[in-house]
Amino acid sequence: MPHKYLQPLLNERTSKIVLLVLDGLGGLPVEPGGPTELEAAHTPHLDRLAAEGSLGQTIPIRPGITPGSGPAHLALFGYDPLAYAVGRGALSALGVGMDFAPGDVAARGNFCTLDQNGLITDRRAGRIPTDEAAPLVEKLRAIRVPGVRVEVAPVKEYRFAVVMRGEGLSPHLADTDPQATGKPPLPVTATQPEAEETARLFNQWIAAARKALADQPRANGVTLRGFATDPGMPKYREVYGLRAACVAVYPMYKGVSRLVGMDVVPFEGESPADEFAAAARIWDEYDFIFIHIKKTDSMGEDGNFQGKVKVIESVDAALPALLERKPDVLMVTGDHATPARLRSHSWHPVPFLLWAPASHLPDAQTAFGERACARGGLGTFLAQEAMSLALAHALRLKKYGA
Repeated sequence: MPHKYLQPLLNERTSKIVLLVLDGLGGLPVEPGGPTELEAAHTPHLDRLAAEGSLGQTIPIRPGITPGSGPAHLALFGYDPLAYAVGRGALSALGVGMDFAPGDVAARGNFCTLDQNGLITDRRAGRIPTDEAAPLVEKLRAIRVPGVRVEVAPVKEYRFAVVMRGEGLSPHLADTDPQATGKPPLPVTATQPEAEETARLFNQWIAAARKALADQPRANGVTLRGFATDPGMPKYREVYGLRAACVAVYPMYKGVSRLVGMDVVPFEGESPADEFAAAARIWDEYDFIFIHIKKTDSMGEDGNFQGKVKVIESVDAALPALLERKPDVLMVTGDHATPARLRSHSWHPVPFLLWAPASHLPDAQTAFGERACARGGLGTFLAQEAMSLALAHALRLKKYGA
């Protein structure tokens, strides 16, 4: 529901809402008639919640449209992803705490491996570890481009973020990753005339970066994608009346959370148990807690069906610690599907579980999986409607009209 219609209905309550997102949760069977990753996983706790609660499936953007992680999360947060187009660069920069003001242009960077002919042989530089990438980021930080200021920060593994600051910059730029090996990185090109000068400046920086990395065995090139500026989005406290927090490992998801006004919770560790412990630690300070699990998506992109199953099972095994906090509303879903069979994001509907003991209407389903969700009582709905469902089940919405 558009925020301008929702805001007048907000009702002050002390109820607690948790949004648990298993990135790329949706899947497909490997064999005809076989189970999806979620259906194959042993998930007694999620199945109990499914039996007690209500199931459905979400459409992240629109039917048939494969979403990126940024717009898919914005949809789950209740923002129309078609109205708020946010490039991944903004999310990456905000995710690692970089200064990022209106007028700046940010991009997400990947280290890549180039052969002697300048062709990409590995788009992710062998997934070099973060500690190996950090000194390379220092090399990039030393690059100067006349007329602008460029800042670079490590993100995770082979990823980094770059922010260009200066007068008259435009984010209307095309990505330089050709999305394939055996091809050279693309030049930065303007998608609108006013971005021509910004494209020239970024190409100048990329040329210097390639010289600085020329002696590296793996990470001897860079690609940039998701050019963006700050869109000035309305914040969670303003649109929902919620004190909101984010518990996430990967910087990009911290970035999209900061973009909508969530506080990012610092913690040690990367396991679901570590994330649930972090949520418990700040439980009394917030009305809404977003918890993000990344590795379901990573395993799907790697084509690792069993690996994705195990990640789902690890979330289920740790879930009792979260349930001990007795949330009033718990939503468990994914931002999009990443079937191991396809090794990529896909357009398929995403499983959705709503558990709200005081207010939900249980349906006839007894297990959490794609087929059960397709038959669930919530039906199929746009992901951006999840927040109005959460607020309603948390008894935070007044009636509409007389």
